[in-house]
Amino acid sequence: GFHILQVYSRTELSARTLAKAVQADYTTQLHELYTGASLYIVSLTDSAFVELLPEITTGKEHALWVHTAGSILMSVWEGYAKRYGVLYPLQTFSKQRKVDFRNIPLFIEAINKEDTEYLKSLAAILSDKVYEANSEQRKNLHLAAVFACNFVNHLYALSAGLLEKHRLSFNVLLPLIDETARKVHEQPPKDAQTGPAVRYDKNVIDKHVSMLADELEVREIYRLLSESIHKNNS
Repeated sequence: GFHILQVYSRTELSARTLAKAVQADYTTQLHELYTGASLYIVSLTDSAFVELLPEITTGKEHALWVHTAGSILMSVWEGYAKRYGVLYPLQTFSKQRKVDFRNIPLFIEAINKEDTEYLKSLAAILSDKVYEANSEQRKNLHLAAVFACNFVNHLYALSAGLLEKHRLSFNVLLPLIDETARKVHEQPPKDAQTGPAVRYDKNVIDKHVSMLADELEVREIYRLLSESIHKNNS
């Protein structure tokens, strides 16, 4: 196991809440970061990470430093730490939702074999799905995840908006959404694709496009996706 010494956040509420959950001390001041830890895990936005990198590592060069970002190269640590790596969880997180970490894929990378093995053993405590991935692979994982998660959720939001205008609940789509998600557990996404765009049913597509006459942006998304689906299945 491991013992979490301290939690840092720019906001006291976030720092205090997480620290209480993991039974650790907390701080909102970078100069108060403990210097005796053997591992520092940095989970920040890309812009904040680059901004704070020089300050957070000063005086702690002995430790292993890892970030949790899919889009940041491991080499970002060069010049700031001697031992460094990445511990990237491929999952979407919200404060109000608990997730089963045993099922979350964790992708690790480190500057040397010893620290790679250390991160592998640490990750195995958290998850049953631990993989090694270099920075290029991780960038592409992150890109694919944006399509599979963020873009899909945006389409849910557009669907909800269309239904709301006609006093229909988004909940009626949930069985359809659940079944679509289940299907890709059993077959490739391309084989699971259904709908008018697969067979390019022009009558249905044109009808849908005309229904979106007042929704220019949504109409363009509909057209682009229909064309992409048709090309991918022809």
